Amino acid sequence: MIIETYDSATALAHAAADAIEDGLAAGLRERGRASLVATGGRSPAPIYDLLQNRLIDWSKVSVTLSDERFVGPHAPESNARLVRDRLLTARAAAATFEPLWSDADDTGAAALAAEPRIASLVPFDVVMLGMGEDGHVASLIPGSPVLGAAMNLNSGRHVIGLPEGVGSPPIARITLTLPALLTARLTVVTISGAAKRAVVEQGGGLPVHVLLERAKAPVRILWTP
Repeated sequence: MIIETYDSATALAHAAADAIEDGLAAGLRERGRASLVATGGRSPAPIYDLLQNRLIDWSKVSVTLSDERFVGPHAPESNARLVRDRLLTARAAAATFEPLWSDADDTGAAALAAEPRIASLVPFDVVMLGMGEDGHVASLIPGSPVLGAAMNLNSGRHVIGLPEGVGSPPIARITLTLPALLTARLTVVTISGAAKRAVVEQGGGLPVHVLLERAKAPVRILWTP
């Protein structure tokens, strides 16, 4: 495992944007279409700002999310809102967006509604992920009552719902499963701070470690202090 070190968040954002652009361009070149799994949080926003004007054929790119909070698409907590505001503008506005959220009764129903749409996108060309200090990626959160099901490589599920009460904030969520994430042709994990680097380096069976151990395609871990 190699952790790529960057002196600043700006340098990391440029490196991540370049890697994502290359992964999408390869998919377009080889298959005529490409798929990107975006992520929420603060750190990807500068990456999206850089990607939105990259010279690729966004009209042939499908974008979805690694996970989503069970809130409406205009709520401040919505990952879809972040992606729409910061990525799907300028040239990237031509991309197709496949949300995980829907106006369903609960997260389980929303996950089932999203399942066929997400299944149609796999294998993903690029998956973007952040990581929490508890070792979670997407919403594969230690302590979640559905973590076992979400990590089950034989489940056949691409999307699963989480009840409220886990994560920060403890809002109900919808997440891609581990087997779905592992279809990626390229995974880009961006982290910052000494604590998160230590989590990655120490191992211990947390979701991020399982992802890294099981990945069959390149995973780039980009870190800045």
